[in-house]
Amino acid sequence: MSHGQTPLEGTISMRETTKSSSPRREFLKRTAGIAAASALAGVAIPHVHAGEDNTIRLALIGCGGRGCGAVANAMSAGGLVVDNRFRLEGEENAAAGGPVKLVAMADLIPARLDQSHATLTKLFGPAIDAPKERRFEGFDAYRKAIDCLRPGDVAMLTTHAGFRATHLEYAVEKGVNVFMEKDFAADPGGVQQILRAGEAAEKKNLKIAAGLMARHSSARQAMIQKIRDGAVGDVLLIRAYRMDPGYLMGPFPRGENELLWQLRPGHPYQLLWSSGGIFIELMIHQIDECFWIKDSWPVAAHGVGGRYAGSKDCSQNLDSYAIEYTFADGTKAQVTGRYIPNCHNDFVTYLHGTKCAARFSGNIHAPNGVIYKDQRIENDNIAWKPPKEKVNPWQAEWNVLLDAIRHDRPHNEARRAALSNLGAIMGRAAVHTGQIVTWEEAMASKFRFCPNVAALTADSPAPVQANAEGRYPAPVPGVWKEI
Repeated sequence: MSHGQTPLEGTISMRETTKSSSPRREFLKRTAGIAAASALAGVAIPHVHAGEDNTIRLALIGCGGRGCGAVANAMSAGGLVVDNRFRLEGEENAAAGGPVKLVAMADLIPARLDQSHATLTKLFGPAIDAPKERRFEGFDAYRKAIDCLRPGDVAMLTTHAGFRATHLEYAVEKGVNVFMEKDFAADPGGVQQILRAGEAAEKKNLKIAAGLMARHSSARQAMIQKIRDGAVGDVLLIRAYRMDPGYLMGPFPRGENELLWQLRPGHPYQLLWSSGGIFIELMIHQIDECFWIKDSWPVAAHGVGGRYAGSKDCSQNLDSYAIEYTFADGTKAQVTGRYIPNCHNDFVTYLHGTKCAARFSGNIHAPNGVIYKDQRIENDNIAWKPPKEKVNPWQAEWNVLLDAIRHDRPHNEARRAALSNLGAIMGRAAVHTGQIVTWEEAMASKFRFCPNVAALTADSPAPVQANAEGRYPAPVPGVWKEI
């Protein structure tokens, strides 16, 4: 799940859930009691790769808040308006054009499936056409939902990263387009699978959108252009911070089905096999921003991390991560994540060039980048600001995807997304193992936390087992292996 977990990811106190205000999360929260209004606005388009009736059909795989929010963006890109109080970005979305309909849903948890269907139906009325026989439960539900689609339709992959590659591979095999949320893989083996599926999609002319939405931020795109034009000089250092009160997990209660317990809302973020862990879940956007600013992948990473003394966290996460990425030209990006109560909080990305400094993005992915007059990061020292965004990036990524489908434009973000994810894995591995990890080592690695993830059933043993105290093994630098 994602930028937001509304309405169901409440078992850990994720700040993205409780404090943030991305338009997608806010839309779902604000419109929970509003009846759907307006018919879908059909647009006459001469040639459409989306079925003869010009309707792009969706199958939602993973029905938590992230998936439901993506449905809202898809409906908006298709022209649906809930009412005038909550127009989804207004006329700027018209370019995507044409009707959109949700025809199938899949989830591991029956209650979440039913709740999400009820909420979406209340919001979007007849655009939600997923009757009971097209709402599927269980580990193989993704196959059944994707099988409901036709060429030109979209599989929405919004489960956790441990399952993403398996689901993507099947969608490409079936010849449908894909929207896949971040994260994309929990480990290097998953990244390799994403890369292979992306290459297969390219050969089939399938469209793949990846949920690194900052790439579709017009404000950040304007910042990138200024950087490329030399406004800050040569970029020497990037600093990205995300520090908040934390995400502790209690012990596994004996007597439960351990695999199903690990996959309950909130728990997957606490385990490396299922999600890649909290660091990548939270920091992948800013790590991707670092690579975008430098327009290259890092050649090496090293870092430090740990847990505070007396921590009772039973998860596999550390509560502190500090990573230094090195690029081929010798410049650096420093990425810091800390998740401890009662400490200084921060959520921002800065960069320093030979001419001046800049803020690339701000709190909760705010598009408030600026270029400063010199290296002083002060509000009274601003030299340039980008134009205000007319469309939020969560929406923009859907506008681009549906436009590419309807007009048969090339659109495949799989490789870039997978390699950004690999860079995040590389940094995480440097902290967990206590070693310097190179890009070549990460690219060559086939390591998997759960090699048989595609074969899991409700009766399978959990890929990682709790000890007698209900605690899961946390990384020990110098001993741990994950690359």
